[in-house]
Amino acid sequence: MVVPANPVVHAEIPVTNMDRALRFYSGVLGLEFERRKVDGYDMAFATRWAGATGASLALACGDVYVPGKSGPILYLDVADIDAVLVRAEAAGGRILYPKTHAGEAGFIAEIEDSEGNRMGLSAEAG
Repeated sequence: MVVPANPVVHAEIPVTNMDRALRFYSGVLGLEFERRKVDGYDMAFATRWAGATGASLALACGDVYVPGKSGPILYLDVADIDAVLVRAEAAGGRILYPKTHAGEAGFIAEIEDSEGNRMGLSAEAG
């Protein structure tokens, strides 16, 4: 069996209010989204850049998408955790786990987003 270098190819963040979630993720992370209906669900896909590596990301709203703080934690790569934490709090999020040095992995932190999800942040040491 061949295991891919990165087994995660796509992640969907459950939201209850797409407009609010778009404001949060656009303002906090600087992401751009393309909003569309997929199988009757309101979805917003983060723009992918040509040649960039990593999983695709979408916000997803509908009866099967339930925000929460339990279960797997999605870590998002950011350039500056300190700046993201400030913007997250200003946008109504909460810091759940403060910026912490994680050795060779750099720095990590966790926030609660506008929808009540626990989201991880990761940044290279530098």
